[in-house]
Amino acid sequence: MHILVTGAAGMIGRKLTQALCARGELRGRKITGLTLVDVQPPVLPDGVPGAAMAVDLADPAAAPALMEARPDVVFHLAAIVSGEAEADTAKGYAVNLNGTVALCEAIVAQAEYCPRFVFTSSIAVFGTPLPEVIDDAVPPRPLTSYGTQKLMGEMLVDDLSRKGRLDGVSLRLPTICIRPGKPNAAASGFYSSILREPLIGQEAVLPVSDTVRHWFASPRAAVGFLLHAAEMDTAPMGQSRALNLPGVNATVADEIAALERIAGPAATALIRREPDETTARIVAVWPEAFDPARARALGFEADADMDAIIRAHLEDELDGRIPVAES
Repeated sequence: MHILVTGAAGMIGRKLTQALCARGELRGRKITGLTLVDVQPPVLPDGVPGAAMAVDLADPAAAPALMEARPDVVFHLAAIVSGEAEADTAKGYAVNLNGTVALCEAIVAQAEYCPRFVFTSSIAVFGTPLPEVIDDAVPPRPLTSYGTQKLMGEMLVDDLSRKGRLDGVSLRLPTICIRPGKPNAAASGFYSSILREPLIGQEAVLPVSDTVRHWFASPRAAVGFLLHAAEMDTAPMGQSRALNLPGVNATVADEIAALERIAGPAATALIRREPDETTARIVAVWPEAFDPARARALGFEADADMDAIIRAHLEDELDGRIPVAES
């Protein structure tokens, strides 16, 4: 079993790599090689067969070279995030759309080759007007460049799966929370920062109203989604390979309340409200809640609630400790 992971230096890419190495197998077969690529060199764990390299999918030679090895499973995570894609339209299309097209074209160019192709899409494919709860019948209508680019990728995966050139699954990931490490350029970054920074005794800025509602999943749940997508039977999906995924429906106020339950008022006191119109405008067109019946029927599972998301972060990133409570 040979596995290719694009975007492997990113947070989800690193956690997926760790999970694959811990398992040692996928789809009932031993993992014999991992190819990890990103624009920044990923790290291949010691003792794991394979390669880690800096690769820019904008290079016309990059995707064909990667597909010469004919990986059995491709996890396509490489992307630039929502805020950056909105601010730099050309870069967003170059990375989020053209990189996906290049990979798919390189797969098609290989004769008698049909890998499992797991594509990380986003709930940003939906935009207003929207029902209060989005079920599987609601059509995507993105109102951001990022959402548009992801929807185009989904359509390509659908088409090539229909033709039997790849066996694709597109995962409309909820907003991932809590993202470890430093803040990124995603417009959704504050959803993580208002929990992550206070937990370690640092101030965080909240740019939107407490009443803003959204759909969340932990990094732990996201890795679970990816692994399940690689192993599931795709036949019941038919021609529609994009899935709305389970998640936690919560407001900003719900996040703050969960933080206080777990870390106390000393943590929530570190949240500073500083309205930002640009961020508020972007998140205002994002969906708030889903009824992902199709994904649940196919075996996808998410976190129980926001408390579980915070506890997963404490366990996975802080050894179960609450540093702010220790200060």
